[in-house]
Amino acid sequence: MSELSEEQRNAFEAAAFRRLIEHLGQRTDVQNIDLMNLAGFCRNCLSNWYREAAEAAGVEVSKDDAREHVYGMPYDEWRRLHQREAAPGAIEAFQAGQGAGH
Repeated sequence: MSELSEEQRNAFEAAAFRRLIEHLGQRTDVQNIDLMNLAGFCRNCLSNWYREAAEAAGVEVSKDDAREHVYGMPYDEWRRLHQREAAPGAIEAFQAGQGAGH
């Protein structure tokens, strides 16, 4: 792979992040607890990382604003529209492996 400039790397990483957010926005059937159990992170983790990156750059972003950026709508609305009860065993699996991304 050719050497990328920092600007190119940042642009490509930002594009990949936007694509991930878009993908998760289309896959509302995938619940956060399932993401946590399978991948060790969820939409809330992404919103926290987004907020932390902003704050590291000296920009204050609220938890609600960061979540709205990731979810594409207010968090409570997303939960009302898309969150289902956890599948049997999902909560126990999360608790057994807790700490990966949260």
